[in-house]
Amino acid sequence: MTNLYNLTATELSPLIQSKQVSPVELMKSILTRIEEMEPRINAYITLTPELALQQAKNAENLIMKGFNQGPLHGIPIGMKDNLYTKGIRTTGGSATLEKFKPDYNATVVKKLLGAGGVMTGKLNMHEFGGGLTNTNLAFGNTRNPWNENFMPGGSSGGSAAAIKAGLTTLATGSDTFGSIRVPASMCGIYGLKPTYGLVSSYGVAPLAWSLDHVGPMARSVSDLALMLNEMAGYDPKDPGSMKTPNHDYTKTIGKGIKGVKIGVPSFFMKGLEPDVDKLFKAAVLKLEQLGAKMVEIEIPELSMSSYANYVITTGEASSYHYERLQEQSEKFADDVRIFFQTGVITNTPQYVRAQQVRRKLTDAFNKVFEKIDILVGPTIPIVPKPFAENFVEQNLSVTEKCMPFTSPANNTGTPSLSVPIGLASNGLPVGMQLIGAHFSEKLLLQVGARWEKTNPLVEKR
Repeated sequence: MTNLYNLTATELSPLIQSKQVSPVELMKSILTRIEEMEPRINAYITLTPELALQQAKNAENLIMKGFNQGPLHGIPIGMKDNLYTKGIRTTGGSATLEKFKPDYNATVVKKLLGAGGVMTGKLNMHEFGGGLTNTNLAFGNTRNPWNENFMPGGSSGGSAAAIKAGLTTLATGSDTFGSIRVPASMCGIYGLKPTYGLVSSYGVAPLAWSLDHVGPMARSVSDLALMLNEMAGYDPKDPGSMKTPNHDYTKTIGKGIKGVKIGVPSFFMKGLEPDVDKLFKAAVLKLEQLGAKMVEIEIPELSMSSYANYVITTGEASSYHYERLQEQSEKFADDVRIFFQTGVITNTPQYVRAQQVRRKLTDAFNKVFEKIDILVGPTIPIVPKPFAENFVEQNLSVTEKCMPFTSPANNTGTPSLSVPIGLASNGLPVGMQLIGAHFSEKLLLQVGARWEKTNPLVEKR
């Protein structure tokens, strides 16, 4: 049998339910892989092997008694380290929270474990979500499994790297200006930033309250759907949570994309590195061959997105971290400290204007989605880079280049799915993002699943 750590949850679930694979056997395969690869990848901040084995044994006992909690029963799941886990260290990737142990679980953690998931540990991240490279002075940089000298993307870099390296089957991520989609693109996996309010952010250490999204990351689109089925839903503890009907997000997978009208904003065709430009144009042609109707469109408001996101993120982050910045500023990495302190000098008129820009961009998106079904563009305009000695300057450069592509979906609260589209000339992955109208996750997953069948990556590690 193929190494269990390489299989998707969609592949493993029926094997577990039919007792061909035990959750303990699966967990031991993951832990062996972690022992082998984790020193090189550094995807975790805190490993929980004893807890994982105990949860796996509990899952196995339930299966043997004929009780099945669903498709995630016995499936290993890594939690990004900004999701609160009761009694287990939760650092947010920061030395300021090095010894913090919450006394409750985040809603997402509670839901996933309640669905039978087995927690492997807490995943590495860019400090408090404040960057896209996943450099981390407190706990070490996470490395890209395709090439350990390269960045995995951030801030959910530990999640993406762990999935790609077989150090977990599924993982959670959070996304304020690209933190699910950027590492998904750089590590060659699938990552979904859902509609704002679809998934509860209660118990998640915030970066910016009005822009934060929690979402699933996995090796397949069907795995994202399985996770979203459990993660989505109204939570009265989250002020931003939305009351929406329950959906089975697996239902549209397999329907194909014939007749789906896909818009390609000209804004997303500018400033692309050559490899990204080549791979994205080939992907657009492929989508057309698969039956989609491709339409070139103009959305001038996209040019304002980075300004709005930067002002709001720094303003809200500096508010949340105000006391820490006063009392423990030396414990922050320089890039994150500078980023957050920028927000201290943000004034009220700037913040209000940035929120007004968000409204204009949202209105523009709403008008576009009256005529087309989804938007498509490169996830980011650059290929993954080697870690630079000057990590502050590098994080600023990467963020400046990527934010125009990833921030629009955060500003508008619309869902966005990153899928791999091929390998750049340096041998590392490149991604494409699909953006839909609010609560159009089923359509995005439908299109993404059809794209996945094209085998966009040639596997080589």
